[in-house]
Amino acid sequence: MQKQKSSIVLIALVIAMGGFLMGFDASVISGVIKFIEPEFHLSKLELGWSVASLSLAATLAMMFAGPVSDRFGRRIVLKYSALLYAFSALLSAAAPSFIILVIARMIAGIGVGTSLILAPMYIAEISPAEKRGKLVSFNQLNIVVGISVAFFTNYLIVHLSQSDASWIQSLKIKEYNWRWMLGIEFFPAMLYFFFLLFVPQSPRWLIMKGRFEEALTIMKRLGDDQTAIRMVNEIQEHVSLDKAPKVKTPVKALFAPAMKLVLTIGIIISVLQQITGINSVFFYAPMIFEQSGIGTDAAFIQAILVGLTNVVFTIVAMVLIDKLGRKPLLAFGITGIALSMFLLAYGFNAATYTLTDASISKLPPSINSIQLSPLKNKTFTSDTRFKNEVTAAIGAEMEKKFESEFITAAIKMNPALILIGILGFVASFAVSLGPVMWVLFSELFPNYIRGLAISFVGFLNSAVSFGVQLIFPWELASLGSTGTFLLYGIFAFLGLILMMKLLPETKGKSLEELEAILIK
Repeated sequence: MQKQKSSIVLIALVIAMGGFLMGFDASVISGVIKFIEPEFHLSKLELGWSVASLSLAATLAMMFAGPVSDRFGRRIVLKYSALLYAFSALLSAAAPSFIILVIARMIAGIGVGTSLILAPMYIAEISPAEKRGKLVSFNQLNIVVGISVAFFTNYLIVHLSQSDASWIQSLKIKEYNWRWMLGIEFFPAMLYFFFLLFVPQSPRWLIMKGRFEEALTIMKRLGDDQTAIRMVNEIQEHVSLDKAPKVKTPVKALFAPAMKLVLTIGIIISVLQQITGINSVFFYAPMIFEQSGIGTDAAFIQAILVGLTNVVFTIVAMVLIDKLGRKPLLAFGITGIALSMFLLAYGFNAATYTLTDASISKLPPSINSIQLSPLKNKTFTSDTRFKNEVTAAIGAEMEKKFESEFITAAIKMNPALILIGILGFVASFAVSLGPVMWVLFSELFPNYIRGLAISFVGFLNSAVSFGVQLIFPWELASLGSTGTFLLYGIFAFLGLILMMKLLPETKGKSLEELEAILIK
């Protein structure tokens, strides 16, 4: 029996590698943007597009992943998603132009959208009821682990590129640093594909296709014979009911007066989860840290801390969500998000920027110091004004290429405030809005409309995420670091007021009890 339980755990761990690849692919771009902006001469919106294109493709893929897997099977579609990850990694690494890079990222986005839907679906279908929650959570945990590993490999490649070792030179890691960052995903993607060859089909999918004997064989491998027979019979019965003619719920039922409260809560939390800037931090972490003047190496190291904080507090949330409840976690977390963003805004607002003879002498020799003469000993209190003056002095291309070096040379501020603010934000998010949103979605909406409602608010969440990622570089360039983080803090504060006013505690209540409370 213990061996059978272990086999289910191993299968769940293999399937959850899709979550790892998703987290890695989504966050690895954070280390790439510093290098592709000058190489491809990108505008701030084009830079945002290089990040957000993956989310756009993932959003579209999520709409089709379920129906396609219903036809061809969960495992085979996951295998193709693994191949998409692998192909995207190679194409991204070899991309000769910005357009090809975006196409490669969108191909990866199809894999992201597919694995985001199908990995937890497969695990849920193959897990015993008493272990389902824990096993499905492997996928979410793997996502945050993937994010952390991406931050680490980005730092490792930047660090290795500074070495004179012969093998580093032969692999051209220095010349092709960002290409190695993207290309390294090929190896875990192919490992995922290889492992998927050894996992069984979902027994529920086999029963849905009328392949009862195959389903029973798999169920017997995963549990005792008696339980397997009982489970197959129960699934068969449910499948028969599902195939019976049903009255389709019209879309207009979602906007009926009785749904006003739950739909309002769903919309607010789906927007709030993204509009407070979580994907700006995950996908632009080194860029944000560079704005504090700590330099490229330190920025990549601190990004690793972001990933580790995310992992630790995701585990904390998994432990506390059924003990403390959803509302207390949201109250604590959103308050922490607002305070962290206000701290970031304060830290950047207190910064000053001055180029002196001593600081200019430390700039890379390829920068013409004579061109900077008009800026000598001139103090700026705004990062946007400072960057604009540097651009006017030496040109946009040189400013993009050496932006981090200019900020490091000129800035006076307390970078510890920025690190505390970012880590506080990530911890607060990971313990609240990150996991709690999806739990609430499964609890708030009544049975007859749950699928449609979750699709609607999930699509809205993805759309806001795409927008936030797209405009973040433009925000930094136009509003400055102070204005950008202040705006995120204001959104969090307003969201906290609305959540505390509208949201009831759902812990410990049955779905029927919640429906009676929420659906008027």
